[in-house]
Amino acid sequence: MQALLSVAPGGPETLELTTLPNPSPGMGELLVRVRAAGVNFPDTLMIRDLYQIKPPRPFAPGGEIAGEVIGLGEGVSGFNVGDRVLALTGHGGFATHLAVKAATAVKFPSSMPFEDAASFIFTYGTSYHALKDRAALQQRETVLILGAAGGVGTAAIELANAMGARVIAAVSSQDKADFCRQIGADETIIYARDMDKPAQKAFGSDIKALAGSQGVDVVYDAVGGAYSEPALRSLGWKGRFLVVGFPAGIPQVPLNLPLLKGCQIVGVFWGASVFRDPKGHGKNMKDLFGLYAKGQIKPQISAQFPLDQAQKALDLLASRKALGKIVVTMA
Repeated sequence: MQALLSVAPGGPETLELTTLPNPSPGMGELLVRVRAAGVNFPDTLMIRDLYQIKPPRPFAPGGEIAGEVIGLGEGVSGFNVGDRVLALTGHGGFATHLAVKAATAVKFPSSMPFEDAASFIFTYGTSYHALKDRAALQQRETVLILGAAGGVGTAAIELANAMGARVIAAVSSQDKADFCRQIGADETIIYARDMDKPAQKAFGSDIKALAGSQGVDVVYDAVGGAYSEPALRSLGWKGRFLVVGFPAGIPQVPLNLPLLKGCQIVGVFWGASVFRDPKGHGKNMKDLFGLYAKGQIKPQISAQFPLDQAQKALDLLASRKALGKIVVTMA
């Protein structure tokens, strides 16, 4: 097998393509021939030792995969060799073979390409958990999505549409705004890349112009940094501010704002929720497969890279230039 390994803390250039013996599935595990792996922002942090999970080295990044079952460990039931499965792996996905816990694997239909399956669980799982479980988003409510052209952002646009909400997509460039409109955003805002005080005021004014005096009902913040405060200020009474991620840095916000608005600041830690509430996760996945079958959601894959060029995929994601989802494919 081949795997792209992190052998020392650093950027994508530190990863090494390595040939290793094929793993053997242990108790309760499946051996999967990986066909595609989704690329997510935590991958860019994990290889730098900046993520809350720090696997022992050497390890391969790649937290979600799709492939075919080629081996069954002792005690496994409900799976057969040849099944098409996707799985949330945490890490290890940038490899041609991977042993995964059968409990984390989900069968997916033959009508779904491997690339779509590998782009499905992390972004849609995160955004559905955020909008449904944490924000209880309702029909005709308005949701403001920061970082709307990224993987979780595009998933949030599609899901908010499916839930009957009005979507304001906030992005950093015109091409990203055009992309968000193409996939269903009702309105778009282009914010400054350098979010200083004047830019914050301008961003807040732009939100108010679209949201009106009542403000927005839900903020989906996948950006953080200085972008968060004007978004929080845009919330209406009893609004919900979803903390999804902070590639722009951990924000500092005045806590008098939640008091004055009667609003909630709600953490979205989807990875933890999967393990703490497996039944709820299973129900959400069933819902998401149903939405996919109806054509209401579909991963917006903008770029694919072979395993030996996966560093480019991570560079593209870290630069915040990516549109939608990026996938690494295995020969």
